Amino acid sequence: MSRAKKFALVTGCGKGGIGEALVKEYIRRGVYAIATVLPNENSEHLNEAGITWFPLDVTVESSIRSLKEKILPLTNGYLDILVNCAGICYTMPAVDTDINPVRRMFEVNLFGPMQMVHYLHDMLIRASGAIVNIGSIGGVVPYVYGASYNASKAALHHWSNSLRLEMSPFSTFKKVISGEVGTNILKNDSHRKLPKGRSNCTTIWRTLLRAKRIILLASRRRVSKSCAENG
Repeated sequence: MSRAKKFALVTGCGKGGIGEALVKEYIRRGVYAIATVLPNENSEHLNEAGITWFPLDVTVESSIRSLKEKILPLTNGYLDILVNCAGICYTMPAVDTDINPVRRMFEVNLFGPMQMVHYLHDMLIRASGAIVNIGSIGGVVPYVYGASYNASKAALHHWSNSLRLEMSPFSTFKKVISGEVGTNILKNDSHRKLPKGRSNCTTIWRTLLRAKRIILLASRRRVSKSCAENG
């Protein structure tokens, strides 16, 4: 039996990011989209847009369980789309790596999506839904000073490939391998001192355009391995 309303959950919807753009685009397309932000993160941009949101830390299991309890009555137990968009970066030469922030980054970028799928897979299977993991071209093609971040995304890519195979009888799976997008993720990492002469030679993408492409990918019912976009 078909349902008139579709439900999407997007993590990492801080101001100016891919998540915020995705939620707004889903709503524009008639999807009931739910956003998440960190418990202490500013949510004014979501309130102003009338977007339903909940606090979430993807590294804390109790936070994920609490989120599920809150969205279950809203969606009647169905979840058509899960977008694991929450992520952080760590920019530093490989030889100067501080392992503590790298551990934190892996908790968010890799273990976060793992836990989200673990706790919400029943809702996704019930809806024959789609799982979208936001990867990075850095997980495929390394770039300077991104060794740790690239490793976290490469791990996410490989885990996602196995997830795609295992979930194929129950739901669709999409892995987006993204180039650099004009978001605030690098601003949150800007306090680190890098070697002199570092230059930003990559292309800044328009977040809204990328959001539309991700949604188009998620709407396709065939299982796909990945989506690599270069502009």
